[in-house]
Amino acid sequence: MKSEPAPDAPVQPGRRSTWATIGVVYLGGVVAAMSLGKFAPVGPAVTGQLSLSLSQLGWVISAVVGVGAAFGLPGGYLMRRVGARGALVYGLALIAVAGAASVLAGDFAWLLVARVAEGFGYLMVTIAGPVLVLRLADERDRSAALSVWATFVSVGLFASTLVGGAAGDAFGWRGWIGLLAALTLLMAVVLQLRLPRTGAGPRAAAGPVPRLRALRWPGVLAFSFCLTALVTIPVIVLLPTLLIEQHDNSAAAAGASTSVISLLSAVGGLLVGMLLRRGTRVGVLALFGLLAVPAAWLVYGGGPLAGVLAGAGTLSLANGFLAALVFAALPLILERLDHADVGSGLVAQAGSLGSLLGPPMFGEVAAAFGFAALAPVIAVGLVAAVAALLLAGGRAAGRQRWVAGAGEKGVAG
Repeated sequence: MKSEPAPDAPVQPGRRSTWATIGVVYLGGVVAAMSLGKFAPVGPAVTGQLSLSLSQLGWVISAVVGVGAAFGLPGGYLMRRVGARGALVYGLALIAVAGAASVLAGDFAWLLVARVAEGFGYLMVTIAGPVLVLRLADERDRSAALSVWATFVSVGLFASTLVGGAAGDAFGWRGWIGLLAALTLLMAVVLQLRLPRTGAGPRAAAGPVPRLRALRWPGVLAFSFCLTALVTIPVIVLLPTLLIEQHDNSAAAAGASTSVISLLSAVGGLLVGMLLRRGTRVGVLALFGLLAVPAAWLVYGGGPLAGVLAGAGTLSLANGFLAALVFAALPLILERLDHADVGSGLVAQAGSLGSLLGPPMFGEVAAAFGFAALAPVIAVGLVAAVAALLLAGGRAAGRQRWVAGAGEKGVAG
């Protein structure tokens, strides 16, 4: 089936992408992702002061992702009423207020309720961000811009880990949480002032609410995103344990290696953006995901430390690469561009579900059968994720050709 341009999204060859505003939206996502991982670097201090068990700390850390796993799609429908601009600003404000409430926490229940509230704010940001980027970018730049957006989580988590430990030592865990809440509120104010009140770029006309049939192709992308998160994120989460238990790394060395490797996910996203700008098809790029399959055996095959780090780095790169490809393909497979909010919500829910279920699933498999059993699990998941992206790539190819042709006509004109 040939993909035709949506009637509500004409190409405007003379309009350029507003990259400065896209950059501010991206920074809003990075700051939100910093809140997602803010308790990881100060976990021991939090458990000590509030008398939390490791299980309770795990719930505090994962509560934000749990909200996305449960309410992503409904959040996409709700955002059609609020609007992407309002959802992004209000989401950041909610994260800031809930973060400030966390500073006052005296027990597990208070902290958990505050984190759940943060989860709803974070969900609003993750749904609204791609929609705003789509509207702010020129037709020819949309996929590349969305692939860059997909790196906000890895960049935010890296920044949170890098800054949080030092800030926690200097100001205590409450001081670190308070500083981040203030930064998040400042980001909300900046976006309130920066984003146009009438929308971001050429607004898609408000159309009918997408029904299930209209979500079948976004559902294929969501399936791929869920599997990618399910089998790659746990590799990073469990890497410190693997390095300490099987390779005699110190905790500091294992943590440093994991931080650097996790940042390679962002490199994968940027690589997708560069290749899409050169006109590479989504289906062709999806095949590169298969190159990461052998990396699973490098990590869990009992080989030397260098092989483990190389394999984990490759899987982290694949995580960012495939996730960015999912976001980049979204506007290419939608029936209408004004379905982007619901499509974004579906993708966000799938990614959160994979992120939530992956670490405990890997833990159970490793406990029952050993680390070596994880390699085939990763391989099967990656192959299925790539297969789903290949299906979506066939749908997207027609629109990619049309966009490229329209861009050439615009330049010639």
